[in-house]
Amino acid sequence: MLALAVTGGAIAIAIGAHRPATAQSDAVTIYRCTDDQGRLTLRDTPCRSGQQQEAREMQRPQDPPPRPDPQPVATTVVAPPPAPTRFVVVTPPRPLYECVTPDGDVYTSDTDEGDPRWVPLWTIGYPVVVGERPGHRVGAPRPRPQGERPRAPDRWPHHGAVVYPGVGTWVRDVCHPLPQAEVCDRLREERAGIASRYNSALQSARRVINTERRRLDARLANDCGG
Repeated sequence: MLALAVTGGAIAIAIGAHRPATAQSDAVTIYRCTDDQGRLTLRDTPCRSGQQQEAREMQRPQDPPPRPDPQPVATTVVAPPPAPTRFVVVTPPRPLYECVTPDGDVYTSDTDEGDPRWVPLWTIGYPVVVGERPGHRVGAPRPRPQGERPRAPDRWPHHGAVVYPGVGTWVRDVCHPLPQAEVCDRLREERAGIASRYNSALQSARRVINTERRRLDARLANDCGG
């Protein structure tokens, strides 16, 4: 029940139980009651006996409609720029060959072609024609070879005769490739040998050693992982 009392300009509000008949209606009747002393009361039920009554229809207060759920704010997703393409150039390991000379000496080479040497054909089973060379003087000095590359010997003795120049051929030492693990071990041994020679080397020799050291370091890093 709703009751309002007006006394000296102040309004007192009393809230009571609503009648079931008006609880289901959207409109409500407000009764304006004035007693014999002039006091004003507002009620939702008829005035008491002996009070002056004035009734008014009013809209029943209603709760506001529920607020809609906030809509998600549309955001623009900017895709990150694509990662730059990286090109990695991998150089395959370089082979290392072990070569053997006819005397049994062993050395290593970066190619499968061993050191060249000139041999007469008769040493490899070919027949040759021998005889005295015209103008040959016994005891004459041997001509000096030209250039740094080995060349065919000037003459080969054969029971007092000589083989005519050119009766021979170039042959190379036999070489075979080493396993990669063996290649890395050989390179590390060579690197350690260079380091041990550095302290006792002259200044001019140290420059050569530094160049060789850088070459070995680069090859170890590429072919052996450091």
